[in-house]
Amino acid sequence: MKPTCLALHRDERGAALVEMALTLPLMLLVSAGIFEFGRAYQTWQVLTNAAREGARIAVLPGTTDANITNRVRTYISDGQLSGAATTPVMIDHTATIPVGIGTSSATRVTVNYPFTFVVLQPMAQLINPQSETGAPLTMTVSALMRNE
Repeated sequence: MKPTCLALHRDERGAALVEMALTLPLMLLVSAGIFEFGRAYQTWQVLTNAAREGARIAVLPGTTDANITNRVRTYISDGQLSGAATTPVMIDHTATIPVGIGTSSATRVTVNYPFTFVVLQPMAQLINPQSETGAPLTMTVSALMRNE
């Protein structure tokens, strides 16, 4: 016996709702991931540029460590990252860089910044299980420039 058109239509009711219920959480997770990793990449870029700016200032004659730290923190603040005033900046004036067949003195500026994901922080803890739950991940960026 062949089912009627009405019976086929009734069997498919709610199928779209079930499909949406199954795919919506996955779509939201992917969307949140795109936003979160975009934010992390933007933060990484600001930190990289801040370290580079600090290293650029550090190789100029007569520049103090306070000048370098202030420039790095100002760049981080201008990049709209929170906590710029307390961001640790490490300066190493004794680094070396290869130049031709020899080496030259250089300055390395390293910036450590605590980054916290807004939505995906519990998943980020899977990458670094030694850290405490809810603790931020530390982004470490350094720049090296030859002293003049």
